[in-house]
Amino acid sequence: MDSFSDFMQLLAQNIWLYGGAFLVVLSILVFVHEWGHYIVAKMCGVKVETFSIGFGPELFGVNDKSGTRWKLSLIPLGGYVKMFGDSDPASAEHTDQVSDGENALRPMTDTERKQAFFAKTVAQRAAIVFAGPAINFIFAVILLAGLYAFYGKPVTPPVAGAVVEGSAAEKAGFKPHDLVLSINGVPTHSFEHIRRAVMIGLDTPLHFQVERNGQVFDLTAVPDRLEERDRFGFVQSRGLLGILGPAEGLHLSAVVSVNGVEVADIDAAREAIRNSLGQQVVLGLRRSEDETAYYMTAPLKDMNMGLFDEKSPDYNHLLIMDRPSEDFMLTYGFFGSLKEAVAETADITVSTLYALGQMVTGTRSAKELGGIIRIGAMAGDMATTGWVALITFTALLSINLGLINLFPIPLLDGGHLLFYAIEAVKGSPVSEVVQEYAFRFGVIVLVGLMLFANLNDIFHLIL
Repeated sequence: MDSFSDFMQLLAQNIWLYGGAFLVVLSILVFVHEWGHYIVAKMCGVKVETFSIGFGPELFGVNDKSGTRWKLSLIPLGGYVKMFGDSDPASAEHTDQVSDGENALRPMTDTERKQAFFAKTVAQRAAIVFAGPAINFIFAVILLAGLYAFYGKPVTPPVAGAVVEGSAAEKAGFKPHDLVLSINGVPTHSFEHIRRAVMIGLDTPLHFQVERNGQVFDLTAVPDRLEERDRFGFVQSRGLLGILGPAEGLHLSAVVSVNGVEVADIDAAREAIRNSLGQQVVLGLRRSEDETAYYMTAPLKDMNMGLFDEKSPDYNHLLIMDRPSEDFMLTYGFFGSLKEAVAETADITVSTLYALGQMVTGTRSAKELGGIIRIGAMAGDMATTGWVALITFTALLSINLGLINLFPIPLLDGGHLLFYAIEAVKGSPVSEVVQEYAFRFGVIVLVGLMLFANLNDIFHLIL
């Protein structure tokens, strides 16, 4: 069964879960983004005419006492806030005339003009526009901080539980139980940090500082570039270092050799490993019928005694490669969780910008750009995984929404901010003719990017 039929079958079986998770997450983030514009506009004395979740015909809505129409529209793929004086929701044009009954227009009064968006100072307009992306970052910090404070942050210590033979890690000199202290001078506090740095680094050299038996070593590794397809067929390039974290175990059913000697079954693997506990050992693991991977590890004796005692509650067939840390779930107080959430948000932002830069320079394929289908698939997968994964994904998507809107493309918030910056420097607004052509160009760019991203998704599913 190919990726497309797999996806369609999964979608048919879980249409409410996948579609519902996608729409709920997207609607929440759109509301948060537009509410940022709305609340700062109100603080600056601007009258807001419409607050819409979605585009197109209105499904239903209500008016509040200030005259704002809050509505839900037919196409739930975005939203907008239309402010008084704007000719359209994108604030591309404005008018100083207002309707005074059917087909009757009159000039704004001085009182009305004070409530118009276009009549506000450059600083006020910039603040209103910037508030949308800014609150997406703030919302991500709030989600992550709440998760870390009330549930904890799941982390894996930055320790090499095993090293794959022939990998970039082995060539660089990594050994089992190496503790990674920093990557390119940045302190490392979790195995997830290693994974993220290697994934976005692709095949560029990375400088590691590791601690081994109380001594500190400097190692330089060039990760292998790996192209992966997920179960839907979406392709993503990532760097591969070749170390496994301490939280990952090796199942004895996959072991085909121990120190070069073949083993016939689980029991034979168990006996061969019994004599190697606490020592460096090379395990051959079956990846497929035609491929065997070899892992250098040094499993600790006291952590694996359950392998040999059927009466032990720890009896299983999983070889533990390193001592599990009690810090698998880090919990923080209010300020600690807030600080960690801000650091995580900054790290994700920098990593995203770095990956986009790789696409621009050609280091990473632009085919990895995903659209609505991929986001929906990811949202559905996160929903099936659990609420922690869904919250984390929502925070990640909120960061990306805020970041994308800051790009200096006309029609996006970043494009408006660019015009306001020019206006502040030259002392007068950019001419309406220039803005009109710029916004037309922005429409072409955005439509082109949307088509490209969504066609990527379709091609990955079909091909």
